[in-house]
Amino acid sequence: MAATFLDIAITPDVMDVQHEMGSDSLWQTPHSRRQADRFGDSEAGMIATRDSFYLATVSQSGWPYIQHRGGPPGFLHLLDDTTLAMADFGGNRQYITTGNLRGSDRACLFLMDYPRRARLKIYATVEVLAAEDHPQLLAQVAPANYRARIERLFLFHLQAFDWNCPQHITPRYSAQQVAEYSQNLQQRIHDLEQENQRLQQQLARIGE
Repeated sequence: MAATFLDIAITPDVMDVQHEMGSDSLWQTPHSRRQADRFGDSEAGMIATRDSFYLATVSQSGWPYIQHRGGPPGFLHLLDDTTLAMADFGGNRQYITTGNLRGSDRACLFLMDYPRRARLKIYATVEVLAAEDHPQLLAQVAPANYRARIERLFLFHLQAFDWNCPQHITPRYSAQQVAEYSQNLQQRIHDLEQENQRLQQQLARIGE
């Protein structure tokens, strides 16, 4: 049986703290270990609409490193129910994530949907591929009409995922989402003004 997210995340040290805090009965029972080693429709929808996520790797020194990755919506591609892929765009040329992955291919992806107050955590192993050696995959993941230099490709092989509760997530909205909502409000205001004008004209005719 494949490992669940909690099988990976809960180490002996974590178990000790859970025991001290009295929560071990919640998280160390079979029913708490949800089998989540295949992406389904909910995960596919979440992944397809993200324009950013956080990617954590571990360095040779043992320190974790978290990087924000961004692009057009859907730049992180679901290839099948256990594989993700994306183009790695050129940035500040530090190459910390790429370097860390040479020492350890383990990573954790953290996807946030702030308007819906949802978060998806993914444990994966990562393959770093030269873009020029994989033209078919490059064509599949390269965003159209997006001005960025693609340096390499990342393949993420799912190990386990989990959804978090919405507690303490502050809803945030993109400029586009605010503009779309404002446009609806402006249209509604316009319609009400037109209706108000029409009613005033009717009242004026009645009073004549």
